[in-house]
Amino acid sequence: MDTATASFRPPAPSPRQKPPSTLQMMRIVYRNPLELWGEPSYNEPWISISGGIGGPLLIANDPGLIRHILVDNAKNYKMARVRQKILRPILRDGLLTAEGEVWRRSRKAMAPVFTPRHIAGFARPMLKEAEAFAARYEERIGGTTDVSRDMTMLTFDILAETLFSGEIAGEPDSFAHQVDRLFETMGRVDPLDLLGAPDWLPRVTRILGRNSLAFFRDIVARTMEMRKEKLARKDEAPEDFLTLLLRAEGPDGLARQEIEDNIITFIGAGHETTARALGWTLYCLANLPEERARIEAEIDAVLASEPDPVKWLDLMPLARAAFEEAMRLYPPAPSINREAIHGDTYADLEIPKGMQVLVMPWTVHRHRKLWDDPEAYRPSRFHPENREQIGRFQYLPFGAGPRVCIGATFAMQEAVIAMAVLMSRYRFDLLPETKPWPVQKLTTQPQGGLPMKVSRR
Repeated sequence: MDTATASFRPPAPSPRQKPPSTLQMMRIVYRNPLELWGEPSYNEPWISISGGIGGPLLIANDPGLIRHILVDNAKNYKMARVRQKILRPILRDGLLTAEGEVWRRSRKAMAPVFTPRHIAGFARPMLKEAEAFAARYEERIGGTTDVSRDMTMLTFDILAETLFSGEIAGEPDSFAHQVDRLFETMGRVDPLDLLGAPDWLPRVTRILGRNSLAFFRDIVARTMEMRKEKLARKDEAPEDFLTLLLRAEGPDGLARQEIEDNIITFIGAGHETTARALGWTLYCLANLPEERARIEAEIDAVLASEPDPVKWLDLMPLARAAFEEAMRLYPPAPSINREAIHGDTYADLEIPKGMQVLVMPWTVHRHRKLWDDPEAYRPSRFHPENREQIGRFQYLPFGAGPRVCIGATFAMQEAVIAMAVLMSRYRFDLLPETKPWPVQKLTTQPQGGLPMKVSRR
């Protein structure tokens, strides 16, 4: 693998040298689960723990074991209890949390929107929204901005235009604030869930997040009513994600509550993963000005010769690699949680019924047996001549198996178009206060944001 290009080591927790006490573990899991993992998690193929909080636990790092759990024997593994206790109060029966027949119905109903043909059709709306958003930076030239918050706003604009034809109720500024609040509260693991406390016992995290959740539920209800009124009037309703879901309502399709849950899943979380990865990418490239200059030259050359944004993903391998490497070090979804329905075996490993299984992209992507110099940000790993050396199950930014992210191609296209527009016009440089720390709150977020200086290229 080509390792000649420059690299740097962005901030991340150091592996713990000894296990925490039970009280320490609960504090860490609530504050920032990324700080929990010790040396074995970054060196061993798997770690099997027979006891402890929550019962037996398996941490799976080996690509073969990961494939076994997520693909080959996926029917034996359901969503883990702790994960569901965090997400179900927010998303209920949305695509990320539904199981069984409910999940199959939702996935089938949404599939037509995420075919390659439809995603290609989103390219020009993505470009239009990225250009409109980029124009706002003209007022900030020479000033500072929080790139993390900006990318949340940009990806919300793109999602609203492509999947909802710009017809989401509410104000985007309020939306960004409420996303932060929701993930800060209900997006955390509550200590009572770790202890297996009964559901009737109030969770502080859910109490603190009630207003934000009500905000999103209100947006969804108003958005659905706006579109239903248009459909009832026989107006020219756009054939988008929202219309598709509403037309899928019925005894052989989706229940109204399932439609609402899937809309809130995409409005509340569908853009968040791409936003975080874009922010981390711009931050990492600001630390590697030579790599950034190469990507700028690539973008300039493509924009000068190819106006069709559908083709940019293939024509900008350096930009794509920078984004993919950022997702390696800061995976948008840092953990994949499962629970064994029946006893299972893999090689000489016994997996008893009820065992909690953690596939951690955070540790898999930094595993010392899988990656060369894993803590370094090195986009050359994903250059075309090198990417075939990366195994399918050692790189999991979008998961794997039946529940692989339905919007993976959408996100990749969106990211490269956004990078092309922003980096063709502006540079985002570090400030003394640019000292992000990765924190897991459903997604991998930069604590303190990403304050950066904006200048015109």
